[in-house]
Amino acid sequence: MPKQRRVREASGRGAARLLRRTVLACFALALAAALPARAGDGAPEFRVIAHPLRPESSVERSFVADVFLKNVTRWPNEEAARPVDQRLDAEVRRRFSEIVLRRSVAAVKTYWQQRIFSGRGVPPPELESDQEVVAYVEAHPGAIGYISGAAPHGKTKVLTVTP
Repeated sequence: MPKQRRVREASGRGAARLLRRTVLACFALALAAALPARAGDGAPEFRVIAHPLRPESSVERSFVADVFLKNVTRWPNEEAARPVDQRLDAEVRRRFSEIVLRRSVAAVKTYWQQRIFSGRGVPPPELESDQEVVAYVEAHPGAIGYISGAAPHGKTKVLTVTP
């Protein structure tokens, strides 16, 4: 087979492969953009809540992630931060982990196993429901948690999480 013909065929396959990848990427982006709009019929997927006496009304995503991974242990006013998680199989935990921590629940679990094994900390307590998280956050100064978007937040303060 002549060299020129082989080069043309190879470049044709490469172009087809590139086109397929581009179409798949566009489809994935369109699907990802459509999903949050449908989740909860306008309600957010989760809300980050804090003790009602916290002065903050908004916090940066990176700060919340650092608090839940215990890389930061204090609020800006030096009060101890007390994060509380939901159970491992909770959908709200999956979404919170993906969006705020930017890790899967499994990756967060592995992170904590490594921290525990090396003696560098323990994970936040895990509670069974939105109601238990609300009760914990209401009762503990410095507490921060997250609940499902439509769940009642009681006396806690809902924080806006900024990028």
